[in-house]
Amino acid sequence: MDEGRDDLSLAPSVFEGLARFRMALRRFLAFSDAATRAAGVTSSQYQAMLAVKTHPGGGIAIQDLAAQMLLQHHGAVQLVDRVARAGLAERRPSPTDRRRVMVFLTPKGNALLQQLAAAHSAELLRQEPLLAESLRRLRDIGVPPEPGTE
Repeated sequence: MDEGRDDLSLAPSVFEGLARFRMALRRFLAFSDAATRAAGVTSSQYQAMLAVKTHPGGGIAIQDLAAQMLLQHHGAVQLVDRVARAGLAERRPSPTDRRRVMVFLTPKGNALLQQLAAAHSAELLRQEPLLAESLRRLRDIGVPPEPGTE
């Protein structure tokens, strides 16, 4: 964005919509941090468990986990190490390429993920009015959506 331009002027309602949306996101993330901490995992570990659970086949290659979580490969390896030490996931060789390592949730990991996902879903529904209202305000004032999100 060109900071030297002063011909780009947004209505105050745009700022209000953005502020309210960010507030809802911060509330949800604060909830998530507290819920995961109470369950004995970090937000990153919860996110990794979600990535494993939702990947086709129920397992994910470490390189794919790194890409999905925007981590360097070694960061994903360290994250998997911590999740595996907690007994929530395990490494297995890929059935199609023995050079690749796949990560799968253990029964303990699946149970914890079930519990955390239910709590997170309930919290998202609790935050829905604020999220929906702020998005509606932004849409109503003509902020164009990003391509592919319509």
